[in-house]
Amino acid sequence: MKSIIKLVTLSFIATLLFASCNDDYMDTTPTRSTDYETIFHDTKGAKMAINGMARLMVNQLHSTQTSCGEGTIKFLHGEYTGEHFSRPRLTGWYTVMNATFMDSNTSYYDRYPWSYYYMLIGNANLFLANIDKAEGTDAERQFLKAQALTYRAFAYSQLINFYCYRWDDNNNGTAVEYPKNGLVLRTVENMDERDLPLSSAGEVYKLVYSDLDQAISLFGSSGLKRDNVWEPNVNVAHAVYARAAITRKDYATAASNAASARAGFPLMSNADYNAGFSKPNSEWIWGSYGGVDQPLYYYGFHSYMAYDANTSITRTYPVSMSKKLYEKISDTDIRKGLFLNPANYGTYSTSTGLYGAADQKAVQAKYPTMVSTHTVTVCHSFKFSIGGEIGIGYINHFRSSEMMLIEAEAKYFTGDEAGAQALLNALVRDSKRDEAYTCTATGADLFSEIKFYRAIELWGEGFDWLDKKRWNEPLVRASFAEGGNFATQMAVTLPVEYKNRWTYMTPLLESESNQGL
Repeated sequence: MKSIIKLVTLSFIATLLFASCNDDYMDTTPTRSTDYETIFHDTKGAKMAINGMARLMVNQLHSTQTSCGEGTIKFLHGEYTGEHFSRPRLTGWYTVMNATFMDSNTSYYDRYPWSYYYMLIGNANLFLANIDKAEGTDAERQFLKAQALTYRAFAYSQLINFYCYRWDDNNNGTAVEYPKNGLVLRTVENMDERDLPLSSAGEVYKLVYSDLDQAISLFGSSGLKRDNVWEPNVNVAHAVYARAAITRKDYATAASNAASARAGFPLMSNADYNAGFSKPNSEWIWGSYGGVDQPLYYYGFHSYMAYDANTSITRTYPVSMSKKLYEKISDTDIRKGLFLNPANYGTYSTSTGLYGAADQKAVQAKYPTMVSTHTVTVCHSFKFSIGGEIGIGYINHFRSSEMMLIEAEAKYFTGDEAGAQALLNALVRDSKRDEAYTCTATGADLFSEIKFYRAIELWGEGFDWLDKKRWNEPLVRASFAEGGNFATQMAVTLPVEYKNRWTYMTPLLESESNQGL
């Protein structure tokens, strides 16, 4: 990975082709065919192109700070807009926190997931159109093709989450309505066409499932293994499948793929759980490179989320878990220790959530990687820590814990409550996250328990808003006056019908350049 930024890769050629300027926006016509011919001369060049796609997931886009690949999706689109994540002093961002941009097709926040994921899709399509001509062994071509298919499936499944209605509202996946429900389905077959209509979520899921079935088969027939955590492999394909299927409410498919995805990836130790989530460990199925040789400086995920990142947003606007969720965590659960316990400190401001100077110094003494200007807030998060200067750190995309929670949820909905209980016990008790825990809940209480442990296990990793949407539940935040830790501007209740049923609009730039809509 250290040499990726030195390589001329397909991703950065295609990024130019898929730029968001009006005249070029989503232009899929290759303008530098000799570059593609050079890259796909052999499988060595093709692998560089795949590595370029990995780099695209942690690259600054559009020359703006809140556009750093998958990291931005996680913290801004998955957590800022959620129920269990609070940055109480960041009141100037309340419109983002409240997702008011969802029904604005001119908003940058509405456009970012679209432009980012279609960059990945465009790269995958160009790759798939050319890989069969590359010199090399059949095994190499199969493995690389499987990786590209996995990237495309991942990108489309993520786009569905934002730009399509939740499955409950989507007429079994058949509903489509421009400009507020559907995706442009760009494939190898139509990659030279600009003008395409919106397709339904069901049609997009068909492609996702087909891509992943083919990828899993090709990974197997190739007989090859990956070298690094940032490279997709068969486990990653199963993980993408599991996440897509649980969102689609295809529970049998979700359960089987979740089990396959986590095979060979045992749960992390408690020591690893407390190590800052900036370096891969035993349960990381897929992640993005985050070494000191490729910093994102102030733009990366850890620059925004790590408690010890020396960035203005982290120093001045610290991150916290919602107080309502924190108070529900058992005192015997090691995950509770990743957040500041209000009982151990003095009073805090009920307008900003910040503690006074004495408590601030006490916390900094306990966590010496903080600097003197780091402020401290109620239920302050210590889950994420930098792996180097500023915001250095690997980013996780899939881990075994998520797969166990998907499998538990799927088993619950297919009537296997004992299986769901066993998975919760394995995740919580047997892993020693909370040795005092035993799951005995049944019925609706069991589902509530699955959702609760999903909220604390995956907190801060980009699932908060997405889970609330797919479960068709309102978002409820409590103000300081109500016993919570949200500033008044963000202490809102958002019903399931809010802003086009929590669905982003087709961006105006797409509408202006695509006459097929």
